[in-house]
Amino acid sequence: MFLQLSVGRRCGMGCLQRRRFFTWDTSSYDAVSLGLVIMSVTVIPRILGGLGNQLFVYAAARRLALVNNAELAIDDVSGFRYDTQYNRHYQLDHFTIPCRKATSAECLEPFSRIRRKLLRRWNRRIPFEQRSYLVQEGYEFDSRLLDLRPTKKLHLEGNWLSENYFKDVEPQIRKDLQIYPPTDTTNLACSKRISRCLAVAVHVRFFDDPAIAASASGNNTSDDYYARAVQKIETRVSGAHYFLFSDRPEVARSRIPLPDDRITLIHHNQGDENAYADLWLMSQCHHFIIANSTFSWWGAWLAVHHDKIVIAPKFEERLGGGLWDFDGLIPDLWIKL
Repeated sequence: MFLQLSVGRRCGMGCLQRRRFFTWDTSSYDAVSLGLVIMSVTVIPRILGGLGNQLFVYAAARRLALVNNAELAIDDVSGFRYDTQYNRHYQLDHFTIPCRKATSAECLEPFSRIRRKLLRRWNRRIPFEQRSYLVQEGYEFDSRLLDLRPTKKLHLEGNWLSENYFKDVEPQIRKDLQIYPPTDTTNLACSKRISRCLAVAVHVRFFDDPAIAASASGNNTSDDYYARAVQKIETRVSGAHYFLFSDRPEVARSRIPLPDDRITLIHHNQGDENAYADLWLMSQCHHFIIANSTFSWWGAWLAVHHDKIVIAPKFEERLGGGLWDFDGLIPDLWIKL
């Protein structure tokens, strides 16, 4: 395809004194790079939760925008404004995400809380494919999102906890979610140590006080799970060294039945603001024993080793409200114990 541009200079009376023609071969450019396609649809995901949940929301919204040639504008504000229980913050600035932030108007300001409540109520009454404010229904994978073809601005709210929401654009998601490495000497030294051994990342997440047993009244993954997971790794690989990640590493250490010379505690990245650094280190490991946590789910998923072994807790629904391994959460190649 060729574009021909005409350039002229006007004289004082408004007539063209000279006209020049420029011919431009556009065969090596796509329509978007030429600016010939105007993105009239904008997908606006409401980012919320901890780092693992934030990544799931982004990945699902990014795929939806890509397949619809739509713009992606990230609402990085409203999902955290009223998070008084956990005081979480937007953390995706630590990734090479190419999308812009949503404007105040796109975040439904002012009176965002009231407007969202009204939009949720109204959109429940209209067909799924016609909604302008789409709220996830339940936790299970909902294939309707894959076939959605929005024709106007679309607000997206939910957790979207499945790689099925973005599996068909996996290379692009991996490109977007490269982590900017921390620059401190402790993390860099730890990264070097991981690269020099057969590293297994182990994640222990304490949703409840460690004194509460992993039973029907608690949400912590059981000691028995970690014992069986370590045994499974030991039967499949030899000479592995384990790196333990946890919000309470000293307490978590007692759950891993290994001698001290085979395990390293990662305890220097405590706090929400340093979660990305733990994820960066975790993703460099070769094999994984994850918790019932979206954080370690992403640590394992982002790892580039094609022969990686990932062990995850199997389905549990507890009286305490914990829910894990619902439809679509655990990839087929991962091992569930």
